[in-house]
Amino acid sequence: MSASTPVTHLWLREETKPMEHRAALSPDVCKKLLEHGGFEITVEESEARIFADSEYEAAGCRLVSGDSWRTAPHDAIITGLKELPENDTSALPHTHIMFAHCYKQQGGWKDVLSRFVEGEGLLYDLEFLQDDSGRRVAAFGFYAGFTGSAVGIDAWCHQQLNSGEKYPVIKPYPNEDVLLAETKEKLARIGKMPRIMVMGALGRCGSGAVSYARKAGIPEENIVQWDMAETAKGGPFKEIMEADIFVNCIYLSSKIPPFVTQEQIDNERQLSVIVDVSCDTTNPFNPIPIYNVNTTFDNALLDIQSSNAKPLQLCSIDHLPTMLPRESSNQFAIDLLPTLLQLPTRSSAPVWTRAEKLFHDKVASMATSD
Repeated sequence: MSASTPVTHLWLREETKPMEHRAALSPDVCKKLLEHGGFEITVEESEARIFADSEYEAAGCRLVSGDSWRTAPHDAIITGLKELPENDTSALPHTHIMFAHCYKQQGGWKDVLSRFVEGEGLLYDLEFLQDDSGRRVAAFGFYAGFTGSAVGIDAWCHQQLNSGEKYPVIKPYPNEDVLLAETKEKLARIGKMPRIMVMGALGRCGSGAVSYARKAGIPEENIVQWDMAETAKGGPFKEIMEADIFVNCIYLSSKIPPFVTQEQIDNERQLSVIVDVSCDTTNPFNPIPIYNVNTTFDNALLDIQSSNAKPLQLCSIDHLPTMLPRESSNQFAIDLLPTLLQLPTRSSAPVWTRAEKLFHDKVASMATSD
């Protein structure tokens, strides 16, 4: 590589969302990028991130203090996972790579995009980095479903073993074996298996939910798997009410009839736990329109109001894979690597040109939407 060849500068920012332990770039992927050449990587120090700062330093990255990306060189591409703090409304002059959650008219979407417009910055939304077939190049979907299923089963176990007690704070697990062992121990104490229904079972997310249920020892006949063929007739679906646990893993792209209604949950049902992994909480087309807030790791379950005396609790944590932060981050970063290697030619690489066009299209749509 000649001395005049431009260097692509990635700046891995510290995540500020509470209980977020994942990273968009793993130390191993950083090392691969640096060994490839043409990259410079700056990493903000973080006590919450699953990977130690020393792992990045050993990979050849430069360490800087946390939350310092606002003063990064203008050509640095600010890379992260979750959205920026809501209380920060300053203009954004940099190029950002992250899950911004503002392309499907979620609550506050115009406020987010307006910051880029004001600062003349650019957003490459990780959710919309897609290959030529329209498939996302990297996603946390499998681990979102996997951990969502784990929370659903654990919440059901808690209802059986600790009825009336508040569900405990969810903390990250060192690996999936520890998580599975805990689930199996609780199921053994109860002595019976729940019926779990997974919506969107054929996708990345749904396959993760099914995988966890199987690994936890739930028999195949107790795992109800639905996808587009089963939902084609349109909801609401009485079959959801017949399950103990409902895990929603669909990718919502347009308005559809609701899966669940207040009338259904007010009447007789077996259902006592819903995990909305999709978390289209503020989306006007939310197919589970019985709630409108996200839950958190320290308050994981929302008590859904119902005239039925049987409890119904709902989990809507929007970053569930951080329960298994090392495994999910490693997989995501490895999947993202081939696309990151195209960053030096992003002005012509289709994945990046499509993402840039989409950003400009969404900015333009602000003028015509209500």
